[in-house]
Amino acid sequence: MPAKSFAAEFESVARGPARGLKVTKLAKEARPSYRKGALGKRVASIREIVREVAGLAPYEKRVMDIIKLGSGNVEKRAYKFAKKRLGSHKRAIAKREELKGVYAKMRARGSL
Repeated sequence: MPAKSFAAEFESVARGPARGLKVTKLAKEARPSYRKGALGKRVASIREIVREVAGLAPYEKRVMDIIKLGSGNVEKRAYKFAKKRLGSHKRAIAKREELKGVYAKMRARGSL
């Protein structure tokens, strides 16, 4: 009978961080709920068309003006205004970044 190594003898010890029987984990199939909230191609294209047709909301135009004028701390002023109108930190930052992107596209097109 071959001699057991010291590590093999204590492989499934009842104490310590590595306690219990060693098993190989099975790969889990991705659940549909994991992609909740991810933007699909269809919704993205519809939103783009709506943005082109409807344009900007009045408060969005105001945030755009704050970004355009660029006096003082533009980022902070645009954020504070958007936060007051939208109500949350995350939404305000997302809206500011979205409108900065719109402004950059407008400047690139030269339609200012």
